[in-house]
Amino acid sequence: MTTILATSAGLGYFAQGGIFIYVIIACSLVSVAIMIWKALVLQEKRVIPSTLEQSVLSGQETIESLQPVFQEDQSSLGRLCRLIAQNPSEDLVEAAARKELNRLRAGLNIIEVIITIAPLLGLLGTVSGLVTVFGDFGGEQNNGDIAKGIAQALSTTIAGLAVAVPSVIAFSYFNRTLETFAARLELVLSQLCSSLR
Repeated sequence: MTTILATSAGLGYFAQGGIFIYVIIACSLVSVAIMIWKALVLQEKRVIPSTLEQSVLSGQETIESLQPVFQEDQSSLGRLCRLIAQNPSEDLVEAAARKELNRLRAGLNIIEVIITIAPLLGLLGTVSGLVTVFGDFGGEQNNGDIAKGIAQALSTTIAGLAVAVPSVIAFSYFNRTLETFAARLELVLSQLCSSLR
């Protein structure tokens, strides 16, 4: 019974926000889906496996001995190492590294858009609700009805901020992770290029 009441209260809360609340809910679903996707894609073993990184940085193994490792490794570093082993051109390596980082960055621009539009949608819903409340002002409404109408209108602002805040945290975290990976990739690829000269 408590669950049914909580569910109906939750649905009532969403219904208060009008059409804008549904757009905000859609934004939250997209944001969560991208967060899960990026958390899986940006795992260290998928981008820069520590074993491969240490093998290249140690300088103790030759390129010939590392070739089988490069061929088997399906990480971002493995793909770039295979390319360098075939053609150690600096311009080609830089272009390939940029392309790989852009691939890893995919989806973050959508989170960035959601960070921007979710609070604006909340504000738009609030303003729309307030227009409705004050449009009836001067009629038979009492102060309690007006207060309730304003509270309902503010629900979209709360929802918009509730979507934007975790999205900002996730966006910052993933950006920082990518910056760290980029620095490590640059170091490893520079070491590999210098060993081929």
